[in-house]
Amino acid sequence: MKRIVYHIILPAIIPVLFFVVALTPVEVLGCFFRGLIAMLIALISGLAALVAVIIGAKREAKGRVRHDKNSIWWVISTLILVIPVIAMIILA
Repeated sequence: MKRIVYHIILPAIIPVLFFVVALTPVEVLGCFFRGLIAMLIALISGLAALVAVIIGAKREAKGRVRHDKNSIWWVISTLILVIPVIAMIILA
């Protein structure tokens, strides 16, 4: 249960936050600030995905010897954290 919280639920907050900001009407935040906040969320998510992939790669390299099954959880976290970056590219 702890792995699901740390690797699925917590990283899933960032894409939800991104889509909440992206779907907010322009009249609420204004076009400039809405785009700036969405870009900042996508940047933070991209950096967090980069950290997750580095940690997962390190665990996978060690896992071949030790059979570490935790590395797949880092891959799942990376896939979740990349969603705002891809959405930003599509929306831009």
